Amino acid sequence: MIRCFVSLLFCALSLSTLAAEDVPWLAEVNTPPQDVVAASQAEQPQANDLAAWQQQRSTLRNQWKSFLGAYAFPDLPLKIETLKEERLEHCTRRLIRYQAEPGRMVRAYLLIPHTSSKSKLPAVVAFHGTNSRTFDKLVGLDGEPERHMGLRLAEQGFIVICPENFLWEKNSYTGSTDAALKNHPGSKGMAVMLADGMRAVDVLFSLDNVDHQRIGSYGHSLGAKETLYLAAMDDRICAAVASEGGIEIGFSNWDAMWYLGDDVNKEGFPRKHQELVALIAGRPFLVLGGETGRGCADGERSWPALHHGHEIWKAYYPEPTRMGLLNHGQGHALPWDAGEKVIQWLTAYVANRAAE
Repeated sequence: MIRCFVSLLFCALSLSTLAAEDVPWLAEVNTPPQDVVAASQAEQPQANDLAAWQQQRSTLRNQWKSFLGAYAFPDLPLKIETLKEERLEHCTRRLIRYQAEPGRMVRAYLLIPHTSSKSKLPAVVAFHGTNSRTFDKLVGLDGEPERHMGLRLAEQGFIVICPENFLWEKNSYTGSTDAALKNHPGSKGMAVMLADGMRAVDVLFSLDNVDHQRIGSYGHSLGAKETLYLAAMDDRICAAVASEGGIEIGFSNWDAMWYLGDDVNKEGFPRKHQELVALIAGRPFLVLGGETGRGCADGERSWPALHHGHEIWKAYYPEPTRMGLLNHGQGHALPWDAGEKVIQWLTAYVANRAAE
């Protein structure tokens, strides 16, 4: 198995997103409850300064890579092929496929806005949720217009790539996971999702009209899980939104074999997802929670992990903290107005990101 990642440790400044203007509702989502703040007093950051934190951050990321059995293929040709293309009102919707690893291709929709500008455009990696038609809903080819987030972002001027999750490559989730991990014994299903997410960023990097400094990520449910890991492990993502993925391991089915497996249930398991939030700190990160209802994964209980990210941010990064929870309280769904907040967040912290 290949156990290597592209080195993505940017300098400290590149981890901070210098926004031209914050979203006007930042304070509403960025203020932890007082009981969470009080309970976390014993969990103060341990590094003395930014340089020490950068070293600790690198160690923490490597510990997660070791657990995941993470792999990537930075030198492998993408071999991008266009399968079909159609021109819509605001963008071109292109179905492509590309080489994710030797012998394995991934399909994705690429949405390219119509523009006469010669300036490079911001971009988003958008991950789909659990749906029998995989990424169709994201790009406007299935019902629920509020879930057409890839298309909605493209209409706002983002180039959007929507990769298809590997779980649909065979006739069951377990069959797909077994096939994907056959050549990577000991790896977790989440390692495949992470590597595929990083490969989607590689595709964006290969496009002449994408601004490499303005790439964000978004995902709902299954896609939110992918967004959490991609933002934590790939510093090319400058801002992200995770909707109803379950920010901590006990909040959702993270122990499924296609995610992290049963290791997370073993006594003494050392990892927590608040560590991933800490790795994101310095870059804007928004969690959408539905609070109650069937399958609900995030809500007020998500605050301790986010507050840990706040503590890291305030200790080591000079910009105002931009990491919070938008709790819409409408269950495991993406209401239209919450989707509008997603677009506003990514517009402020990706599209309008100030030059470094």
